[in-house]
Amino acid sequence: MEKVVEHTRSVSIGKVESVFKLQKDAFNRSPYPSLQERLESLKKLEQLILENQKSIAKAISEDFGNRAIQETKIAEIYGCIEEIRYTRKRLKKWMKIQKRHVPLLLRGVKNRVLPQPKGVVAIVTPWNYPLLLSVGPLVSAISAGNRCMIKMAANSRALSALLHQLFNRFFSEDLVAILPGVSATEFTAQAYDHMIFTGSGKVGKVVMRRAADHLTPVTLELGGKSPAIICGDFDENIAAERILSSKFFNAGQTCVAPDYLLIPEEKLSGFLESAKRLVPKWYPSLNSEDYTSIVDEKAFNRLNTCLTDALEKGATVLPLLDVENNKGLQKIAPTLVLNPTEDMSLLREEIFGPILPILTYRNLSDTIDYINSKDRPLALYIFSSSGDVQEKIIKSTMSGGVCINDCAMHVSQADLPFGGIGASGMGQYHAYEGFLEFSKLRPIFTQAKKSAAVPLRPPYGQRFDKIFNFLLRFKL
Repeated sequence: MEKVVEHTRSVSIGKVESVFKLQKDAFNRSPYPSLQERLESLKKLEQLILENQKSIAKAISEDFGNRAIQETKIAEIYGCIEEIRYTRKRLKKWMKIQKRHVPLLLRGVKNRVLPQPKGVVAIVTPWNYPLLLSVGPLVSAISAGNRCMIKMAANSRALSALLHQLFNRFFSEDLVAILPGVSATEFTAQAYDHMIFTGSGKVGKVVMRRAADHLTPVTLELGGKSPAIICGDFDENIAAERILSSKFFNAGQTCVAPDYLLIPEEKLSGFLESAKRLVPKWYPSLNSEDYTSIVDEKAFNRLNTCLTDALEKGATVLPLLDVENNKGLQKIAPTLVLNPTEDMSLLREEIFGPILPILTYRNLSDTIDYINSKDRPLALYIFSSSGDVQEKIIKSTMSGGVCINDCAMHVSQADLPFGGIGASGMGQYHAYEGFLEFSKLRPIFTQAKKSAAVPLRPPYGQRFDKIFNFLLRFKL
């Protein structure tokens, strides 16, 4: 593929610090951007993406080796545009100062909450959805009135270079800055007012330690092993189409991809037949341009090692495409793994590739116990037509999000927050909750002309006791 843009040189030593100071000074001069200023920034961001969507998609495909342009369009470009438009339409309401309850005994007092910008926000972005996972947090942060510095992944060289040029054209560096090639150590060393990191739990812990040096609040969007459960009342053929299309989208390199499947024993054969029929229909061969490459050699080798480990320990490995013509391709065939055991790396680590281990079960309660014995996942997928069964599973487990009778669709809903819990992350963005995540909810108390607190001041005596006892009996 023709190079989309010449890769920008890495930023010089000290550039991060200088941009941070530039943004901090700009924020101090204008700590509360108006509604019109924020809407204008969102409008520019939308324009940047729409006018350059073809170049963006090509750059992402270049970074992957191959990724279907259509996958980028629907998952990243459309996802970004929808969120921008949703936010612009509602931002005026979100910014309004909120009136809060005042006790009857404090008549004349005003209680209010004002959402205020935090300051300079650092956004650390992964390579798997590099546009969406840069722009998504950016929309939440700038709608809240912040200034943003973005560090993209080393694997996103072409896109990082392109976005660096585009953002310099559309935005001043004191508002939004993309810094290509900067080291994570230098980038996370600044005293940001908020930091959001998307990536692995291992690196997330490092980011938290760096943030602790400045007591910087952190949002972590991590991953984990998101289970899909097919219940006894649900058609396994319908479930197969929805689970597998989500799993093999972007070759499984998705933080909310179903990581393993739990299915009743009697439904396994039907699921497998559907898988063998569907996948070759979607991807006639590994050479298909619709099927995404594994991002780099390290990830490719790791996934092959996981498959070898499963084979050596007795699992049945079932590729759903012909792997004979895989020479020279950095692609892993869509693969099912039957009879996996707990000592296999596929069940111990997040897979992040087009491999789906399948576990059978007889009792739903045992399945719930199994899920609860693991780290809390980023997503939980429940396939059941019974509201009672859905409610039982939801209330008996914990995950970042839940999707019923499909996979990953909850992430694409503009009015739902997105975030993990425990090992899958902390905090959230998207929707109103994203606006709040990057805002300081500042409580404001305004005293009345005459303070009701005067009788409670010293010297204390019987009058204080009477008032205090009355307050204890008084109902708000």
